[in-house]
Amino acid sequence: QVQVKLDTTLLASHSQIAMPFKIMAILSCFCLLATYLGGVTSFSILSVPTGPSSVQNRQAGSSTSFLRSSSGSKPHSSASGAGLHASSITFCAFFCAAAFRVKQSSRTRSSGSRLPLHSQGADFAGVCEKTGVTLNRYMLEMNRQDVVDNDMMLLFNSIREASKVISKLVQEAPLRQAELLGLEGEVNVQGEDQKKLDVITNDVLKSALQYTGKLGTMASEEEDTPVPGARADGILAETGKYVCCFDPLDGSSNVDAGIAVGTIFGIFKEPEECVISDDSALSQQEVECLAGTLQPGKALVAAGYVLYSSSTEMVFTLGKGCVGFTLDQSIGEFVLTRPKMQIPSRGKIYSLNEANINEWDAPMREYIQTIQAGKGETGVKYTSRYIGSMVGDVHRTLLYGGLFAYPSDAKNKDGKLRLLYEAAPMSFILEQAGGKAITGYSRVMDIPPKAVHQRVPIILGSPDDVNECQSYFQDSKDPALKEKCMKRLEPA
Repeated sequence: QVQVKLDTTLLASHSQIAMPFKIMAILSCFCLLATYLGGVTSFSILSVPTGPSSVQNRQAGSSTSFLRSSSGSKPHSSASGAGLHASSITFCAFFCAAAFRVKQSSRTRSSGSRLPLHSQGADFAGVCEKTGVTLNRYMLEMNRQDVVDNDMMLLFNSIREASKVISKLVQEAPLRQAELLGLEGEVNVQGEDQKKLDVITNDVLKSALQYTGKLGTMASEEEDTPVPGARADGILAETGKYVCCFDPLDGSSNVDAGIAVGTIFGIFKEPEECVISDDSALSQQEVECLAGTLQPGKALVAAGYVLYSSSTEMVFTLGKGCVGFTLDQSIGEFVLTRPKMQIPSRGKIYSLNEANINEWDAPMREYIQTIQAGKGETGVKYTSRYIGSMVGDVHRTLLYGGLFAYPSDAKNKDGKLRLLYEAAPMSFILEQAGGKAITGYSRVMDIPPKAVHQRVPIILGSPDDVNECQSYFQDSKDPALKEKCMKRLEPA
């Protein structure tokens, strides 16, 4: 359906270009025919020679040409006729050349592979209004430009299809409450009660990724330990060179209330071929292999999130900028709607749980109180907006600017968000959109994970806002706070 829509639009665009070509071609043919019949004849439709002298000259084979005006002016010499004859040839040549250029232009424009590309290696400006650039077409173009390989394309295909299923499940949840809403009755490794949709969406995304046969390992919020990238039944057991870490349903505690939730994913390259068995007891080689998959955010090659709200939006980066797609329910495809996402350098919204303000570190508390009162660098009072779903809050921050944070506090010394599949992927996306992400003193992307479910504090958003916040940490006189923050940068 998408291809038919695309081809039809391109055909319509081609016919608009081809129409001037047809007109020019007809005029050119007419000029050439007129020139062939004779220099005078080519202009006879403008003024027909009259009078006996003209007839006599033609009967005598005279080379003299006549052009009479409506007032009956005197005949011109043959030299003048020759000049007009040359002018007619030049006129025809001009039409032929113009027609040829239009034809060549139409051929170039009708070829999708020749479109100028700039955003994330590609800029489809002027095309998406008419055709709708689907996610599949976009990834094909990235593959053509060697931005991604075939394995990465397959991974994104799986994430795309799984996201459609999860979007449908989230929409149907209120209508299928017994099946989809409420607690599963299990507690995950982080001590959190699992929702039914947590388990279902984890199985959906895990199965979709395993089906590609292109993953060595996977790590999920809902899995105690990383799981093999290959299917247990041995089908498509080929292992690839990538590791995918994901949170299948971020903000799932909001599902019962119908509030925005999302999926977060990050993709790393495996340092070497790595195969982990499904057994509970791992060999020494498998343990070393697992340790190799715990890489800092700066090693990410792709990251993204999917927002399930009034619309379903996928935002991701391949390391060359940030783009956004929206699910078109009528055709069942993600369509490019945000070709080049850039976060504003400054915002006036902060997004965090202010109920914990008295438990925060002093620099964070002082910064928030300052911008609340309008005494910050901008002199503007900031507004609080907080959903409680990281994907929803970060998406708004990315579009409008400002700051999102889940800082450390007296209860959660290392914050509450997981580094590998929440903080690092979101930091990568924000940095590719021109933003920044820190823990207080240090950059989130520089922290090497020591465990799959390691937590870190995070402050991300517009670069000027994050820099202002970071200055409060740098001016802090608390050496223990700085030591705690810098210790996270130590290698595993």
